[in-house]
Amino acid sequence: MKEYTLPHFGNLAAENLEEYYTVNIEFDGDEIEIDLNFENKTIDTITMDKVKNFIENIEKYNKLNKTYILNDYNDEVGDTVKSYLEHHLEEVEKEELSNLINFDDKTIEPELQLLKNLKLVRVGLYPDYEDNFAIFDYSIGVEITNYLVVINTDEHGQLDYMAMES
Repeated sequence: MKEYTLPHFGNLAAENLEEYYTVNIEFDGDEIEIDLNFENKTIDTITMDKVKNFIENIEKYNKLNKTYILNDYNDEVGDTVKSYLEHHLEEVEKEELSNLINFDDKTIEPELQLLKNLKLVRVGLYPDYEDNFAIFDYSIGVEITNYLVVINTDEHGQLDYMAMES
């Protein structure tokens, strides 16, 4: 049986895959979850190479996603990130947000402070699915909210679409 070694996951039986694998890693000072989702029981080496490359470059894709997030925030027709931030500023108690926002600081508006606290919490990889290769979940804090800014990309980290989900 062929095995394939992936960063953080170790050896996977490429000819007898389970549907779901998950691991938590430290990333950028926080813990994030990476999960692998397979539709089929077997996968070819080329596809696993893509998965390995993707996992090894999560930092690069995170930086790219931050650009997508900023572009959406600054775009007048972009509504995902602004809606996410506005929702939390309206619905979450000020004291709950006080660890993320200094409401006394008049030099930077609360919305921008909250935007800076949007962090990666999960990367889901779907290497043999037809749609998206990767899904990135961003949150201001899972202890504060179950809402996420979700970024769907292809295997090269190119944006397919972005949405607010819970």
